[in-house]
Parts: sequence; C-alpha cells; structure tokens
Amino acid sequence: MAYTTIDDPSAQFQTAIYEGTGSTRKTVTNDGNSDLQAGLFWFKNRDTTAPHVIADTNRGANNADGGYTIVSNTNTTATEVAEAKGIMTQTSNGFTVEEMESAAGNVNTNSMVCWQWKGSGQGTGVGTDVAESGNNPGFKRQTNATAGFSTILYTGTGAVGTIAHGLNSAPKFMMIKSGPTTDNWAVYFGDPTDYLVLNTQAARADSDAWWNDTAPTASVFTVGTDHSVNENAKTYIAYVWSEVKGYSRMSNYVGNGNVRGSFVWCGFKPAFIMIKPVRGDYAGYDFNIIDNKRNPRNPTRLQLQANREWVEYDGTSHTNYLHITANGFKLATTRPEINGNGADYTFMAFAENPFVTSTGIPCTAQ
Repeated sequence: MAYTTIDDPSAQFQTAIYEGTGSTRKTVTNDGNSDLQAGLFWFKNRDTTAPHVIADTNRGANNADGGYTIVSNTNTTATEVAEAKGIMTQTSNGFTVEEMESAAGNVNTNSMVCWQWKGSGQGTGVGTDVAESGNNPGFKRQTNATAGFSTILYTGTGAVGTIAHGLNSAPKFMMIKSGPTTDNWAVYFGDPTDYLVLNTQAARADSDAWWNDTAPTASVFTVGTDHSVNENAKTYIAYVWSEVKGYSRMSNYVGNGNVRGSFVWCGFKPAFIMIKPVRGDYAGYDFNIIDNKRNPRNPTRLQLQANREWVEYDGTSHTNYLHITANGFKLATTRPEINGNGADYTFMAFAENPFVTSTGIPCTAQ
C-alpha cells in the first residue's frame, strides 16, 4: 500500500518565524529537515496591524539588487505593487528581504511569519508559456507537480475558457487575483457552482460566471466571464493546488458547537491549516490560519486571518481552539469561526509529517 509520495513535507512547504531588522537586509534560513527554495512567499507581521503580503517567482521574486518584488495583499482588493524597497532574493534554503512598504517582510523588532511553498525551482519568469487559443487564456506557468502546486500568470479573454494547470490531478483549491486592477480575490474551494472571496468574510456565493459551473479536470480548470477571473486583456495570478496523499488536503467538515468537537482527518500531521466557514449561521467569519511554528504545542491558540490586517490573536479565552494530531486535527472550542453548531467549513492543510511514510514508519502527534 502506498501511504504517500512525499516522506519529508519540509522539502515542499515550510513556515519561517523571525524577528525583523528594519533597514538591514534580513536573511531567513528555514529549519526543516530538507532545504526549501520557495516559489510562493506569504508574509504577515504578527505584532502590528499590517497587510498580508504575497509574492511569487512567476511575477518577480528572486530579483537582483535594484530589481523589484511584485506583491499583492490577500486582505484587500488593491492592485499589485512593485516593491523597490522590499527586494527579496531566494537562497538555497530560505530568502533575504528588506522592509516592505506594507509593513511586512522585515519590520524592525517585529515578529514576522512567512509561509512558503516550493515552486518549479526555475527562478523568476521562467516557466511553461502557452499562447492564447480561441477563448482559452494565454499563460506562463510554474509547476511543482510532485507537491500539487502551480502558479499561473494568465491574460483573460472575457469568454469562457480553460487553462492547463500542469498537475497530476484536478485542483481542489485555487486563489486568483487580478494584478493591475482593483478587484477581489476569487477562491475555488471544490464546488464548481460557488465561490469565496479571500479578502472578505462573505459566505459562499453561487454564480456560473466564475467557474462556468464546471469542475476542474486532471488537465485544466475553467474560468467564466466574471471580471474577478477572466476580463478581456486583464492579467491574473492564480495559485492552484491539488491534493497529494499524505501531504495536502482540501476538504470540508461540519461543526458541532462543542468543546469536544469533531475530528477532521487529513492523513498527516498538519503544519499549516486555513479554515473558513462557508454556509450556515456562522458563514460570515474569517479565513483563520494556524501553523505548527507559531503553535508548536497543543492546544493551538495563535491565529491570523487571511482577510484581516489584524495582529496575531491569542485565543486563550476560546478554550483549547484545536489540537493537531498525527493524522489531522481535533476541534476543541465552541467558537463559530471553526466549530459553529451545524455550520459548514472548508479548509486546506499541508503536512509536517505524513501519518505513515512510504516505508511504513508512523508519525507521532504533538
């Protein structure tokens, strides 16, 4: 029996926490079992009200001195920014960064977090180029098929079309943002008839203009006619994930409103979890992010919200919040943002360790 194809998830995803130094360029080195040269960087200042900052090698991370890092904010509709000050370069196991205009990346004496996903490993602007074909957008793609992750920079056509994602199975979670215009972040979460908006608390909404009510396949995903995903001549960045057994999970669960909450199976010990209520009385709550570096021991309480500029929140008053286990997580709170009675939730999670390695070695819990 094949338990997983990724025995060491730290080669594909890691969280770095570090203290900022301000005007001095900061070198951040990852501490996982494997080196990680990321293709997607997601920064948040833990101590100060400041935007989330997201950058990738497809648009322009890994620049030499004097270059620019193209960044977006997950909590706003703002256009992407070329950060002249926040120059960021990849290293073989981390990155260097200066203080960004968004007060993220390297703010003096502030505690920072950066979630990192391995990309194609090809560097800035290097990837698979596909020309526009009929109504199908043209794009530049960087793909890490092993970990089920692609970054895709595409140009909309304004008509229903498809985009080849390069992964080994159909995507289960996507985040899409127009770069040069003010617009919402579109989120695909496994339901081709509905969508979420990453920069708001809004519940799931129904529209065939986003995904054309068409589920992704093992080769392509569909974009409809809505301006948030496919306006003619507008450019978009798409972060696309598929599930990989023992490493990543994108699914849903129903809350019970009890401190003895449900167990949510992942098939691995999570390193990162993002949860959003999508339907029910509590649907208007945030995208809550938990990770194993800010929360190295159970119960986990330190929360950040992808759609908020808020400082890191310590949910001590929220009882135990949740417990990370060797094969998933156990809800341990009545809080509606993750465990409202009868509410539907979607989540995506990435592994610290598989529940069982490819050679049959079991994982231990926190």
